[in-house]
Amino acid sequence: MALDPQAAALLARREAAGVVPIERLDAAANRRNHEASAAGLNGPAEPVADVRDLVVPGPGGDVPVRVFTPEGAGSHPLVVYFHGGGWVVGTLGTYDPLCRALANRSGAVVASVGYRVAPEDPFPAPLDDCEAATVALIGMAAELGADPARAGVAGDSAGGGLAAGVTARFRAAGRPLAFQVLVYPALDASQTEPSQDENATGYYLTKAGMGWYWRQYLAGGADPGNPEVSPLRLDDLSGLPPALVLTTGYDPLRDEGERYAERLRAAGVSVALSRFDGMIHGFLRFRGVLDAAEEANAEIAAFIRSVTA
Repeated sequence: MALDPQAAALLARREAAGVVPIERLDAAANRRNHEASAAGLNGPAEPVADVRDLVVPGPGGDVPVRVFTPEGAGSHPLVVYFHGGGWVVGTLGTYDPLCRALANRSGAVVASVGYRVAPEDPFPAPLDDCEAATVALIGMAAELGADPARAGVAGDSAGGGLAAGVTARFRAAGRPLAFQVLVYPALDASQTEPSQDENATGYYLTKAGMGWYWRQYLAGGADPGNPEVSPLRLDDLSGLPPALVLTTGYDPLRDEGERYAERLRAAGVSVALSRFDGMIHGFLRFRGVLDAAEEANAEIAAFIRSVTA
């Protein structure tokens, strides 16, 4: 399928603006660029019934969380959301519009986690924070107007990899989760899947840019083959919660997400795999410029409603 015209227009604007590649900048500059681009790409922040900023305990200190509550009476499902950004960029603020929209469409309380980021806090700090926040948020679900028995995790890109890691840790601890949503997840530090080369340049996220992100995440010397770093390397995927895995056609990470979905299905896990053929990495957040972002958000919301009904 051809590149979506709206995605092509976005890429053309970035090229005309002379956007400097990720791998040529340091973490601080990439964070500034992420913040600067957010307003134009993310679209407006929808009203929700309630927004609450709080902190939960984590292994490195308090972890900030922003909780979005939708309209409606009664107890809601709970989505613990881990933002993307290569474990380096991304904030509660830049993911605010996306999480509001997801809360409104899914009818779930969405709790966005502000985990520590690399290279200042490399692996395992982001994963440790996400696990701790999920434990704490499920523990206080009733206080948040949510049902702990209908709680799951979601994330995009690096956050998708963190969501996969959290589900594996919860399984090991005997803690059930109701679902997992992995949006173009980063699951393999080896970067050897065919789509890494097929989509190496020209489509927003590049193979070199993803390599730079992996280096920041692994700055503490972690083994790239550690399954907690690269969940695609997990030996056993049985017993994990029902999954929605969403990928895009023009993305270096496409194949690792789809192979993970195939392995989940082979292990007996209920899996919905959805590829947005004409889209690029990162599109879910770009609600201000890409119509497909709304389509994907609606698909994620429908999945959450179906598995928590």
